[in-house]
Amino acid sequence: MTLAPAAVRATDRWRRMVPPALVAGGVAAATLALHLRDPHQQGSWGMCPTAAMGFWCPGCGGLRAVNDLGNLRVLDAASSNLLFVASIPVLAYLFYRWSAGRWTDRRWTPSERSMNVSVVLLGVGLVAFTVLRNTPAGAWLAP
Repeated sequence: MTLAPAAVRATDRWRRMVPPALVAGGVAAATLALHLRDPHQQGSWGMCPTAAMGFWCPGCGGLRAVNDLGNLRVLDAASSNLLFVASIPVLAYLFYRWSAGRWTDRRWTPSERSMNVSVVLLGVGLVAFTVLRNTPAGAWLAP
């Protein structure tokens, strides 16, 4: 017995959606774990290696930011890691484009030039954020 073309397309669609579903499930599981085990309590998730060396990396405060967002405290989350909170709309848009492309089987592939520019801008932004949050002028960015 063979499936009708429409049934084959539907089956293929659900198979294509497995990776986005796994990513969404992983994000949900991590968010739940951070909601249940509060990273604001000293040592609850271990010690950040860069904080132990005496400086704040771009990710420092990210766990606390996720916990704060899970508790609907957006300003507290921004205080923990402003860069992470500001990147959420971009990450959501990229996830949407990826998922929609897999759903419709029309993959979104950015141009090589735009990817190169994006990688350079991301790198420069991360370095600038790291340097700024470790200086007296940017102390308000520290977690």
